[in-house]
Amino acid sequence: MDNSICQVYEDKIQSLEEEIKLLAEKYEDSQQESTFFSDEEILMSKKSFEREFWRESQGCESPSDLKAQLESLETDLSFLMKFTGIQFTSHFKKTMEKTRNRTVQKHRLSGNCHSLSFQLEFQLLEMQNKENVSVVVSDLSITMESGEDSGVSKFVSSIEEHGNLLAFFRSLSSYAEWYEHRRCTFLHFK
Repeated sequence: MDNSICQVYEDKIQSLEEEIKLLAEKYEDSQQESTFFSDEEILMSKKSFEREFWRESQGCESPSDLKAQLESLETDLSFLMKFTGIQFTSHFKKTMEKTRNRTVQKHRLSGNCHSLSFQLEFQLLEMQNKENVSVVVSDLSITMESGEDSGVSKFVSSIEEHGNLLAFFRSLSSYAEWYEHRRCTFLHFK
């Protein structure tokens, strides 16, 4: 082995040994500090910490309030699914990058609207400054079961280019409703 490589490894070993020594000293110091307190004081401190943690994690809301809020959200979601015909079957989210004022997430949604199925993949860039939060959709990819309808293909390409999810869902709802009507009508004549 080359001497320079050996030296690099020896330096790394020495660095790790020093770090172990510092951590061992910190551990010993913390053990000595804990012996200064009685068992009762430690238990009281632990219980106080648990109560404080419980309050923070619960957000000062009772379980009945949370249950009522969940039921209200489920009712709203059910109404929206009946109203628009859009039903999501799966959602996958992965955080790609997160800093103090910038977050990039990759989303994959699939679902159906009436009898048409769809799948979306996109990245969501969320930037926060002192006054507001801005959100930008990028890398939008839409896969739809639309048959050979060239109008839908052009529409989907336009939506992907502009990254306009709201326009997609608005148009999907009305298109899928009329697509279902046409399909039923043609089945009737067959």
